[in-house]
Amino acid sequence: MDAPALRRPPRLLLLTSAYFLLGELAAACKRLNVPHLLLDLATKEMDAELFVRTLRAAAATFRPEAIVTVNHLGVDREGVLQALARELKLPLVSWFVDNPEFILPVFPKPDAENTLILTWDADSLDAVRALGFSKVAWLPLGADPERFRPGRPGRPEWRAPVSFVGNSMLTKTLRRLDAARPGPALLGAFVSLAGEFAATGERNVRTFLAASRPELLPELDALGVERATAFATAVVWRATLQYRLDCIHRTLPFGPLIAGDPGWRELLPPSPGLRLHPEINYYEELPGFYPQSDVNFNCTSVQMKGAVNQRVFDVPAAGAFLLTDRRAQLERLFEPGREIALYESPDEAGELLARYLADAPERRRMAQAGRARVLAEHTYEHRLRSLLAAFDEHFPQRPAGPQRCPKMPAPGCAEPDCSGQGA
Repeated sequence: MDAPALRRPPRLLLLTSAYFLLGELAAACKRLNVPHLLLDLATKEMDAELFVRTLRAAAATFRPEAIVTVNHLGVDREGVLQALARELKLPLVSWFVDNPEFILPVFPKPDAENTLILTWDADSLDAVRALGFSKVAWLPLGADPERFRPGRPGRPEWRAPVSFVGNSMLTKTLRRLDAARPGPALLGAFVSLAGEFAATGERNVRTFLAASRPELLPELDALGVERATAFATAVVWRATLQYRLDCIHRTLPFGPLIAGDPGWRELLPPSPGLRLHPEINYYEELPGFYPQSDVNFNCTSVQMKGAVNQRVFDVPAAGAFLLTDRRAQLERLFEPGREIALYESPDEAGELLARYLADAPERRRMAQAGRARVLAEHTYEHRLRSLLAAFDEHFPQRPAGPQRCPKMPAPGCAEPDCSGQGA
């Protein structure tokens, strides 16, 4: 029997507002010859009438078959995009790389038949379905091996035995707590709740409260959806702050370089060898930063109790060595101990830092193995193929033959056969 013919890739309208992953997906589309248009909305807030005109013009000119966005960016709370997408018969594909449970509850009732939710955390699939979405799939993060590769130039001041790049979560916590405006009982219990939540395997703050502190549920529910979501987010950010601070303290005996927001200056007292560096630009600086450290240290946000973050892919892609905390989903992506080094707890982190700092050959061997795995399975080309496969699975009814390219393609059109192809 002849093998079934592969379906042509759909024409993708990528909506962005300076969100990094859409750039990576656009680059992957170019490399895989997937016709696409990257439409920059410029800001997260846009007049509804202008938004509709912009989308209609792009749809009329480029004629996409799906809209792709990250973290529901461009999906408005009034439901304008959902209604327009359904009118234009354009499925909406939204890839979540932050906790969808912090984002989706504040949006209108989902258009379940016309929306595909992809989430970087396999543990959130059931929670997304419980919010009313029927088309859901796991899509972990990945790396751009063109950007993160060995040999990228770094700066002398970045040279360090140990480094950590990440947010302290101090300002983020305060902003979410301010948005929640919790009552006295929730506010008084806030710090202890964060510590208790971090120590459990529970992912949902409300479920955690129901089991551990049920007396606080009435005050939480009285906040309403948006403020309750803000409070839950604040609990997770505070839990992350406490956990990261505990982990970072284990690096202090090794003279670490900590790059991130000003909150680290408030959280970390002066220590011999400790250096604090401003935030590192992801595109321009980070690819050259990682190879300057003997050990790149990672401590994952508490919102990801099973998932892995961007560093787990980018550091090996850059040819550098990573020591990261164990997450259940990591073992579905890498081979621990051979391709990536793991610590089970903050207490173990210090022991392993000392071990790997003293073993340069093992660091090199593991970094090479980790990069080989990224190139084989975890680039954005791999993620785009998975996205397209999920799209075909959940939206099988679309034209089987190629559409003719418009005579006047939209700026940036990447249709391979189009004579007006954008740069």
